[in-house]
Amino acid sequence: MKKFTGEAYMLLSILLLACSSQKEKPTKIETFPVTSPVVVDTSYIKEYVADLHAVKNVEIRARVYGELKKIHIDEGQAVKQGQLLFTIEDYLYREELSKANSQLKNAIAEAKSAELDVINAKSLLEKNIVSATEVARAEAKLEALNAKIEEARSLVSNASLKLSFTQIKAPFDGIIDRIPLKMGSLVNEGTLLTTISDNKEVFAYFNVSESEYLNFITQAQDQSEKKEVSLMLANATEHPYKGKIETIEGEFDKATGNISFRARFPNPDKILKHGASGKVLLKTKLNNVMIIPQKSTFDVQDRTFVYMVDQNNEIKMHAITPKLRLPHLYVIESGLSPKDVIIYEGLQRVREGDKIIPQPASIGLYTDNESTN
Repeated sequence: MKKFTGEAYMLLSILLLACSSQKEKPTKIETFPVTSPVVVDTSYIKEYVADLHAVKNVEIRARVYGELKKIHIDEGQAVKQGQLLFTIEDYLYREELSKANSQLKNAIAEAKSAELDVINAKSLLEKNIVSATEVARAEAKLEALNAKIEEARSLVSNASLKLSFTQIKAPFDGIIDRIPLKMGSLVNEGTLLTTISDNKEVFAYFNVSESEYLNFITQAQDQSEKKEVSLMLANATEHPYKGKIETIEGEFDKATGNISFRARFPNPDKILKHGASGKVLLKTKLNNVMIIPQKSTFDVQDRTFVYMVDQNNEIKMHAITPKLRLPHLYVIESGLSPKDVIIYEGLQRVREGDKIIPQPASIGLYTDNESTN
């Protein structure tokens, strides 16, 4: 019995000692860096997927029927305006021109003969040898033959034009695209021979939402001013030449709610090609906006929160509404004021209701922030 009492006494002593140690252990209050929202002027860069088009891009098509006799250029070749590209067999068209010239000569000869008949008839009328009817008949014949001359000249012009169509020349300086046909191919009127592109400059077409369009218009002090933009290529390198927004379409697409912008980019190195793609980078200024670090926020389901520090240094979870995401920063639409104090970092180590020792943090991020969204 005494042994049992002694063991119970020892166990009770251990428990009392443990409870005494827990009561004596103080709750430690940690120090956390804190910050406040800052109102600044900043900027951000928005990317828009763009389709690139050469300023001039036209199809070269045959305008007459015949055999493709000669191809004078190659695919991808740079050509000059007026340079000969293709030759179509011209034998039939030279024959047509020769025939038309012969008809013109005959018509002119007949008209000269009829003109002499008119002169002769007028002379005989003066001598009362023939009546005035004979003179009128001779003049009518001459008039008909003059009309025949005009018709023959039209045939000559048409035949000359068709003959000229057998030699197809470049309409402007440019780059030749694919040539689908080979020499000896039979072509019809309208057959596609190739495409030529003048890509010394290119158009970049990109779509903008209605709200972004309104921001663009309202921010422009002079709406006639061409706004400068950059172009990111498919390999994530930036085109070395800046472009300018030239025009905006007249109406929004009902299906997407977007409107199309067109920017023009210089392309002296001929790097950009018709049909390529890229991203137009449009810089937008933000005046008098409130920003906080992204690391000061956390998400619960579809909402964004911060830990706000009250006057008693107690932590409270507070919902905010971000307007825009910038690298490392949020532009705040609502939920905070510049006087509020929030935990800057270490959010995973605190819970609502905890007390902290606030230590103001020097962030060094609140400058003009050129960032991509």
